[in-house]
Amino acid sequence: MLAFLLACCTATAEETPVSYGRDIRPLLAKNCFLCHGPDADSREADLRLDVRAAAIANRDGVAAIVPGDAEKSALVERIASDDEDLRMPPADSGKQLTAAQIALLRKWIDSGAAYERHWALEPVRRPAIPTDPTAERNDYSRCAIDAFVSARLAAAGLHPAAEADRHTLVRRLYLDLLGLLPTIREADEFAADDRPDAYERLVDRLLSSPRLGERWGRHWLDQARYADSHGYTNDNERVMWPFRDWVISALNRDLPFDRFTIEQLAGDLLPNATAEQKIATGFHRNTLINTEGGTKVDQFRDEQVKDRVDTTGGVWLGLTVGCAKCHNHKYDPISQAEYYSLYAFFNSTADSNSVPPTIPAPTAQQQTRLDELDAGLAKLNAELATDDRRSNRQAAWEAELLRRRDERIAGKDTDGANANWTVLELDGKSGSGATIESLEDRSVLVGGENVAGDVYELTARSPLTTIRSVRLEVLTHDNLPHRGPGRAANGNFVLTDFWFRTGDGRDLRFAKAQADHSQPQYDITGAIDEDLESGWAINGSPEGGPNHDRTAWFVLAAPLEVEDGHALTFTVQHRAGPQPYNIGRLRLSISSQEWRDAPSDEELTRLVATPREKRPLAQQKRIDEAFLRGDTKLAPVFATIENVGKMRDGLLSQVASAMVMRELDKPRDAHVQKRGDFLQPAEKVLPDVPDALPGFEPSESIRTRLDLARSLVRVDNPLTPRVRVNRLWMHLFGKGLVETENDFGTQGSLPTHPDLLDWLAAEQIHQSWSTKRMLRLLVASATYRQRSEVRGPGTTADPQNRLLWRQNRIRVEGEIVRDLALSASGLLSDKIGGPSVFPPQPDGVYAFTQRAKNWRTSTGEDRFRRGLYTFFYRSAPYPMLTTFDAPNFNQTCTCRDRSNTPLQSLTVANDASLVELARALAVRVLAEAAADRTEAATIEQLFRVCMVRSPSTAEADFLAKFLREQRTHFDVDGDAAGKLSPGELPAGVSTAEAAAFVATARVVLNLDEFITRE
Repeated sequence: MLAFLLACCTATAEETPVSYGRDIRPLLAKNCFLCHGPDADSREADLRLDVRAAAIANRDGVAAIVPGDAEKSALVERIASDDEDLRMPPADSGKQLTAAQIALLRKWIDSGAAYERHWALEPVRRPAIPTDPTAERNDYSRCAIDAFVSARLAAAGLHPAAEADRHTLVRRLYLDLLGLLPTIREADEFAADDRPDAYERLVDRLLSSPRLGERWGRHWLDQARYADSHGYTNDNERVMWPFRDWVISALNRDLPFDRFTIEQLAGDLLPNATAEQKIATGFHRNTLINTEGGTKVDQFRDEQVKDRVDTTGGVWLGLTVGCAKCHNHKYDPISQAEYYSLYAFFNSTADSNSVPPTIPAPTAQQQTRLDELDAGLAKLNAELATDDRRSNRQAAWEAELLRRRDERIAGKDTDGANANWTVLELDGKSGSGATIESLEDRSVLVGGENVAGDVYELTARSPLTTIRSVRLEVLTHDNLPHRGPGRAANGNFVLTDFWFRTGDGRDLRFAKAQADHSQPQYDITGAIDEDLESGWAINGSPEGGPNHDRTAWFVLAAPLEVEDGHALTFTVQHRAGPQPYNIGRLRLSISSQEWRDAPSDEELTRLVATPREKRPLAQQKRIDEAFLRGDTKLAPVFATIENVGKMRDGLLSQVASAMVMRELDKPRDAHVQKRGDFLQPAEKVLPDVPDALPGFEPSESIRTRLDLARSLVRVDNPLTPRVRVNRLWMHLFGKGLVETENDFGTQGSLPTHPDLLDWLAAEQIHQSWSTKRMLRLLVASATYRQRSEVRGPGTTADPQNRLLWRQNRIRVEGEIVRDLALSASGLLSDKIGGPSVFPPQPDGVYAFTQRAKNWRTSTGEDRFRRGLYTFFYRSAPYPMLTTFDAPNFNQTCTCRDRSNTPLQSLTVANDASLVELARALAVRVLAEAAADRTEAATIEQLFRVCMVRSPSTAEADFLAKFLREQRTHFDVDGDAAGKLSPGELPAGVSTAEAAAFVATARVVLNLDEFITRE
């Protein structure tokens, strides 16, 4: 047998020239490159076989490869040796070359040992479209795709399958393009349409549907590792849905893929970037965030940057660039230095482990209302500005305050009279390891480690059930530098962010903030703007002297309702600059009332005592507002301004804050990391792409993410267009032309149709990177329209259908499983976009997670939204999605696995949310069949709603028999499990009859065909 195989291999080698790229490089990569490849650290005997010059080099009279003479080549001598001590690969490697492979290497060396560049790194070319060899295949071909496929099939002696029937085609298109079922009417209209372009008309209609963005947005969100939580064990909630909605919108409006790329990787760096372009950068905000106490900010920032590099390499280049974190890539031309040059592009973003940069992301309706309110405020403020006698009245009012200064009884009441405060008892911890000591007055004093950018987490049990305002007092202390209240050398601090989280995971941001004093350029609003470059500081005291106690007040946009004793965790984050500017002593209080800046007469007197030209803006603002509240002429106008402002604040509290990328003003240096350890920096590197890709023009400026994004979609980039069309193909055919769609490197599989892949890549660029045009081209092909039945000579000649002699059957993803049931039930919501929702799920999902999560089951329309909108916790995903192979999105997923397990069938049959939809499906069908409620007609209606096609006689008979059995069961037992109340049923249908039909509907939903794209 071995002699026979060797003879066959030799015969094949004689007929077909040996190709280094096709035949030799994969063989060497699998068996030799680990020890004789690019990575110097793991290289043995200083021998490289991946570079021709090194492989043929004469070393002490011996060359591994002697071109033209295999017998003189040390490589052949070692791989063919009978001596186990000499034979390569060594026995302990677990690798062994076959006789056929050795013969192939001999043949290649004897023919000259020509090396070629890896196929994926060669420029994309536009090959000539082959001519079909027979008239039969000319009839089959509809476009260039078919010509390439037909020629490949003809060479293998195979024939394409016939075109699928119309009902199969319409269901296939709906599932592939929209992820939903067609109605019976839509399917029948297409089946009856005898126009020559009926199919193309259907495709165009589906491509224009807003549901397309949802279906194909899900594919992209997998690659973006989209989730609604931070990950790690705390796995707190985050707001990421504005990015998800941007993806849906971009696909629906067919944003060209090159622009789609640029806006996601660097939309914030575009000139005059819009809010939408900034929201698009949420792509790389989908990294995990660790909110556990004691985390090292620099460590997890490094991990986020590396994730962005790895994701960019996998999504756009189809390369495993992450293998070069610790050493040169062992198989592909990516050095460790080149990895960190890619790292440098992402190393200068503003990152925080708890509060990444955000921007408001109002919906269209919210933006319209905000514009209306802003216009009203502008009109009212203009009325204030046109009162030319206001300044005289205000000057007289201030003078009267000063005149009465000595006539009042002293008393400080800076809180005004409208808020009653409850001081919290705090338990604190520091991210850097500083000590936090509780004092008798319930303030906390910080000591020990004093590291720049420290983050305090202060937890208390709420004595109130309603919280609207929070008071922060920063207090002096003898143990602090210059008595504090800060820990900086001058007693100051810079508070960059202040917010809190409830025990059930709700993040609370403040709508407004006020302080009794803010240092110029460091206003208190800098502590709530979610910008880590701004913050609150207190130098420049109007009272004079170095430091004083200071108070700041923070107001939520809407009251927070909690249970008595509910845990509240306040995050106090400081500036991460070269020197530590941390708070040294503080006290927190809460109030159920909305704090309003109503200073006492004494405080007003103190404020107006400062000459106008020396007053900070915040101080002047407080004086102006106090005057306007009491001014006879302008008080009604100002009261209206305050009321409109409250309405605006309330609306803003409902506006999502989209996490975005933001570049630092001063770029960080990037270094190669020894063994991938960020604590061991080596030589400095500048932002750049690997040498294997088209490089940049010389430039004196430091390159940015925008430069990287543009380089990825250059017309001469060989990888991005190939990777993109290969994934489009994969979603429509079940596997890519390159099966290892995430690895276009030397370890990946070769393309089954290399010319077709290049033609599609070139066509994508020619079509201006339009996704919809490419989808239309693919689904319009005869190759796509083929039947999926497994029969004929292809079953033995090409059992895995690599040559595309038929279409593939594909089980839909977890989200689409429920979407199909929603579609069949008639309950599917038409709403697109918006916050994630909480469909019903089994109890106990969070019994084994570190933090109990509050799954607030949605009601009304939100209960029946598409799976794309289901709230996704990384630590405990929605159970049905996990059952059907959804990843946890801790990292990018470019291709989901497809398993086939009993649990999947049990889920479809018994999951409470699907049983609910089966009940609705039964009611729908019974109602639609009411005019002709024969048993056969009702069963056919049920089957067609789900499968589109009519049932066969055997299928109809089986369902009829099952229905009769169930009808008897419910008549006898009166089992209420599947029953519906009489008010839910069409007239004349008994609850027992309905219960039997619900059971039958559950059977149909549980059929393999229902969740399979034929």
